[in-house]
Amino acid sequence: MQCLVITGASSGIGLATANTFQQAGWRVINISRSACPLKGVVNVTADLADPTMVAKISALLLDSLEGCTALSLIHNAARLDHDTVQAVDPEALRQTYEINLIAPAALNRLLLPAMSEGSSILYVGSTLGEKAVPGSFSYVTSKHASIGMMRATCQDLAGSGIHTACINPGFTDTEMLRDHIPADVMPEIAQMSAFGRLIDPTEIGATLLFAAQNPVLNGSVLNANLGQIER
Repeated sequence: MQCLVITGASSGIGLATANTFQQAGWRVINISRSACPLKGVVNVTADLADPTMVAKISALLLDSLEGCTALSLIHNAARLDHDTVQAVDPEALRQTYEINLIAPAALNRLLLPAMSEGSSILYVGSTLGEKAVPGSFSYVTSKHASIGMMRATCQDLAGSGIHTACINPGFTDTEMLRDHIPADVMPEIAQMSAFGRLIDPTEIGATLLFAAQNPVLNGSVLNANLGQIER
């Protein structure tokens, strides 16, 4: 049986991805503070900002993988703050790094021994992993680092039969985006894609499933953004 372990599948891209994989016949295990509402998903409750998170969930998580013949680990959960280089709070920055970078590295280390040939490690990045905008200092910094982590993952796992990629969504219709962008600005944001609309989370879920099934993408950065119009 093919199994998906995904962080942050309670809403948004994570929920859509869990549904996409489940519909394709995968067993889905979600790691997050809130449960994934989909029937049949195994929920492992955890706070990814907690440095002791992996130690707390390792036994339950590994038990949930019994019978898995191949595993895809998707690092989806992320923290997005309104902050700037002039006023970033060091403790908030540490929390962002715990969720966006340290938790993925810790989960990689835990689950790699359970990964056979054909498995994958996928990172949900952002178009802000390759550029920057004002007011998102910690998020931009962490998403640049996610691409570096993926590329290092590719090099370290060469010859293992495990592949990796970083999928960079553009402006996707999620609670995270709506919390970050004022409602009156959202129509303008939608027009920043070549299709004049926001991305549906299911489109990112389908992209992640494709990446999980195609090792030729190993080491790749995929910009899933409908073609952003640069201004």
